Amino acid sequence: MTDLHPRKMDFAFDEQDVPFLWNPDNPAWSSMSNAISFLAVGFEKMIVKAIMQAKPRMTDPEVAEEAMAFMRQEGHHSTAHRQHVKALIKRYPGLQNTLDAVIGEYDLLTEATTLNYRLAYTADLEATFTPVFKLMLDNDATLFRPGDDRVASLFIWHFVEEVEHRSSAMIIFNSLVGEELYRMRMAPSIFTHVMKVMRIACAGFNQHVPIKERKVDSMSMFATHRTKQKVLTSFAPYLSKGVMPRAFDDLPRGEQLTALAGIVRSQMPNHDPTHAKLPTLADKWFTRYDAGYDCTRWYTAESRERRTDPVPAVVN
Repeated sequence: MTDLHPRKMDFAFDEQDVPFLWNPDNPAWSSMSNAISFLAVGFEKMIVKAIMQAKPRMTDPEVAEEAMAFMRQEGHHSTAHRQHVKALIKRYPGLQNTLDAVIGEYDLLTEATTLNYRLAYTADLEATFTPVFKLMLDNDATLFRPGDDRVASLFIWHFVEEVEHRSSAMIIFNSLVGEELYRMRMAPSIFTHVMKVMRIACAGFNQHVPIKERKVDSMSMFATHRTKQKVLTSFAPYLSKGVMPRAFDDLPRGEQLTALAGIVRSQMPNHDPTHAKLPTLADKWFTRYDAGYDCTRWYTAESRERRTDPVPAVVN
């Protein structure tokens, strides 16, 4: 029996404008996370198609059940991120071309590669999520709390559910393909493709979102771009597309190195995500969700809850 629980969430992005700079304290993180939203729409669409294509090959009923629950969670993620992206497109219509390009990359991948490759793609990328999202969720006070509560709540929900289904893609790959060396050999092309899609999104931000509203060069998340731009702008400052901080500049360096080590381990043979260290925020989120907490307004609901807590009586 699978332990996954697909949860459909509505963050009401259509009720009011969604700022591109949704965390004004960290413009680089705002840009990077927006790019994740664009990627999520295309990537999770690809996952759903791959699982449906793989379904006839699933002879183990437990694997089939895991796959269906995994697919439903990813489908809900794609829908919610599409609503976030739609709100950004409403504000910056040119970003529709960026979204089309991102989805096109994943549609092409579906058409041009084997099912085994796409299962390896999903397993490899999903394996990195637990260490990366642990870093993010462990630093929610910096990355999420200062921002728009709808966007923050979207990413917190998505990331804790990625932690919940951290083993699903590997279970499916091992059951249907089961070639660890193949998965490792494909990793370089897989992560090259992921970075290509993120570059498409970030380049679109630079093109369609005014610098005064994004504050940073959205391509600054790429080290090669930062190096190249520093050289170019030293000779021609007018070419600058904005300052180039990293999204995680303010996070503890030791935690960043721990996340990096976790990413490397995730690509090793016989990696089992089940035993990965988990963010404490994930358990807190699941407990509150099960208790009926409004997880679509994570911090707003928390503040409201604190204000309505009864004042303890004073005992003389």
